Amino acid sequence: MLSLANDSLRVDLLDPVADISRLGPRFCSGGFIWQVHDHVAGPLLSGPEGVEPNPEPFNGHGLPESFRDRSRAGQKWLWQGDEGIAPGVGKLGRVDETIAVVEPCFWHIDAQSTRVEFRTRHQAAGYACEVTRIVELDGRVLRSQSRLLNLSDQPMHFEWFAHPFFALGENASLRVELPRNASLSPDSGFEFNGGVLTPSREYIGKDDGAFVLLDGVTGTKLECTIGHPRLSDGIKFTTNFVLSECPIWMNGFTFSIEPYQLLDLTPGAHRDWQLTYEFGEPAA
Repeated sequence: MLSLANDSLRVDLLDPVADISRLGPRFCSGGFIWQVHDHVAGPLLSGPEGVEPNPEPFNGHGLPESFRDRSRAGQKWLWQGDEGIAPGVGKLGRVDETIAVVEPCFWHIDAQSTRVEFRTRHQAAGYACEVTRIVELDGRVLRSQSRLLNLSDQPMHFEWFAHPFFALGENASLRVELPRNASLSPDSGFEFNGGVLTPSREYIGKDDGAFVLLDGVTGTKLECTIGHPRLSDGIKFTTNFVLSECPIWMNGFTFSIEPYQLLDLTPGAHRDWQLTYEFGEPAA
């Protein structure tokens, strides 16, 4: 793995080549943040399989990001026949009736002590793109910056989303401060009162959980604070872009809030965006 570090935190990122066994068709392979270690509090992130050291690539771990190749209803966006492109992943195809990476993209990596830049150009299914990912550690703030450039002669229409996995306490407790304009559908598996989200009940293990789309947040930027069992002020998570939708999800090991944005890039157009994670001080 690759690492960034200062006197407070260490950030582990997957190496797109050395750690290829942890990667799959779902998450961007460059800038994949696997774990953040606090020098006092220990590891701060989780995943759908908890402390499993080698989780299934589809499940992932840490703070992955993804370019979604099809709509929630199943409409394909970046495919021609049985060939597709996943920006930041590579060429997709079908292997034994399963979507798989048939040709991973190659990343140029410029790594420094507190900053790493990943850059790739690749093409498939009649599309071509350049993806740049920069991950930077500044004190207790971790920034993930992305740029996508459409190198095709046709428009690229698809979604990008972050899928962070925040750790829960031993009793799977959770407290999230959300924008007050957010709302939930009935029987969502969560409670939302006074701007604070909590689970409706305790969830146990990997396969027991809840998933729902947040209402009231489309067209706004995300700013929320996720409580953490070992950080006094939790983790503040923000985006600099407005949301096209925002699912939330949890099981017995992790909680995730997923800011989505819809990208419509004409030939030659690009989009830049940023995620910021501010880690609170270790709890006394």
